[in-house]
Amino acid sequence: MSTTRTRQYSPSASSSQTLAPLARTVAIFGAGRVGTALARSLVAAGYDVRVVGSGPPSGIALIIDVLAPGAVAMAARDAVHGADVVILAVPLHKVDTVAPELLRGKVVVDVMNYWEPVDGRLADFADGDPTTQVVSTRFAGAEMVKAFNHIGYHEIETDRRESGHHERRALAVAGDSRAAVELVLEMVHRIGFDAVDGGGLAQSGALEAGGPVFGVRLSRPALERHLAFDGEPTH
Repeated sequence: MSTTRTRQYSPSASSSQTLAPLARTVAIFGAGRVGTALARSLVAAGYDVRVVGSGPPSGIALIIDVLAPGAVAMAARDAVHGADVVILAVPLHKVDTVAPELLRGKVVVDVMNYWEPVDGRLADFADGDPTTQVVSTRFAGAEMVKAFNHIGYHEIETDRRESGHHERRALAVAGDSRAAVELVLEMVHRIGFDAVDGGGLAQSGALEAGGPVFGVRLSRPALERHLAFDGEPTH
């Protein structure tokens, strides 16, 4: 992907929070802390949210009713059918439990991070390549996007602010599909963050643990400076 595209996302009239979103239905794989925090935020932003657990929907139905009211527990195939966006919020060492054929043709948001103390040493992810580039090889035909991984799960809700608020935090979205990135940029904006184009998947390592923006609260200008296209943070 060219490294000359703009990093700043400016909501157009069609993506205004007063109009219908570009995406309406989101399927989330993962009913843990990250998945339920995203589910709550997406429901609050007006999305139809479906959550997939590791077992049958009945196993997480009560959890979702309590932790993410408004979202619906569903089986994987049913959740993905008709979904505009699919979010992978499972532990990275369990990513192979997600059937690749279910995600073919879908915009897929990878929020996972490689944590060796938690995941163990995963040879495919230990060589230093951006996690999402590796994940994308498992899901041929999906339009893979990296987002929501450089913010703590609890901050997804506590750090949301209205557009224009002086404390509004910025989050980055990286991907090789322009259309997919635009879809997720708008989602970030609607949830309550300034959305910044983080380049292609080759640049997505900057969003991961050890990268210049991981776990750091940054405004849009600051995030743009840290995500310089040459791969080096600017100060």
